[in-house]
Amino acid sequence: MSQQRQFAAVDLATMEQEQRLSFIENKQRFRQRFNRFVLGATVPVLLLAAWQILGDRGVISTLLFPTPFRIFQAGIRLMQTGELFDNLQISLFRALSGFILGGALGLMLGVLVGLFRNTERTLDPTVQMIRMVPHLAIAPLFILWFGIGETAKILLIAKGAFFPLYINAFIGIRDVDNKLFDVTRVLGFSKWKQTIRLVLPAALPNILLGVRISLGVSWLGLVVAELMGSTEGIGYLMSDARQFSKTPVVFVGILIFATFGILSDLLVRSLERKWLSWRENYKG
Repeated sequence: MSQQRQFAAVDLATMEQEQRLSFIENKQRFRQRFNRFVLGATVPVLLLAAWQILGDRGVISTLLFPTPFRIFQAGIRLMQTGELFDNLQISLFRALSGFILGGALGLMLGVLVGLFRNTERTLDPTVQMIRMVPHLAIAPLFILWFGIGETAKILLIAKGAFFPLYINAFIGIRDVDNKLFDVTRVLGFSKWKQTIRLVLPAALPNILLGVRISLGVSWLGLVVAELMGSTEGIGYLMSDARQFSKTPVVFVGILIFATFGILSDLLVRSLERKWLSWRENYKG
């Protein structure tokens, strides 16, 4: 009985020790994140403070560079009238539709070209040729073919979203170690099983990198699409504000694009941390 009590006491002490270590680790992790946040926020906060002071004292033109407070007021006013949310809803729909369409096609073709040499020889030269055509050069053609409706805008965004995923999926598959293919042949994997169990997981870092770039390009494509012949969306809001010299509204539009761009990037990075944690050399 006495020995059992001793064992129970040892177990309790071990649990307390583990809890204490876990608490210390969490505290250190929180402190590191807080320090990282403070370091990252220092420069923007100083710049905003300097901008506000210089604007208030008339050193810089508030017509061209409205102060952060005036931009904030313009943003609040747009939210109160509902104008901001209505246009944001349209822009999000266009960006996501274009990204899903272009990204899915890019991933599919990138995998096919990466897996099969003949497909690469057939498709890749044409894809690379189209990749070199700038957005602004192809936009008039899209408008002629599809008008100024949603189709032309979504296709323009999809064109930008296509290539990062295509190229990164292709590179990721071609970079898979040949020794791993030998192992799967020894284990008797079929072509399908080899693709699902080896090729795609090994290419996943490149594919996720492609998703991040593709999302960024989708936001850039959205700006181009909405600045040409659009009557709704954040790009239209900015274009309309420019015509009436409402510079604070233009800055609000820029901040919205920047905010949603960084949020989408953070979302993919969190997926990276979750899906790539099995890799020994992953340091995300």
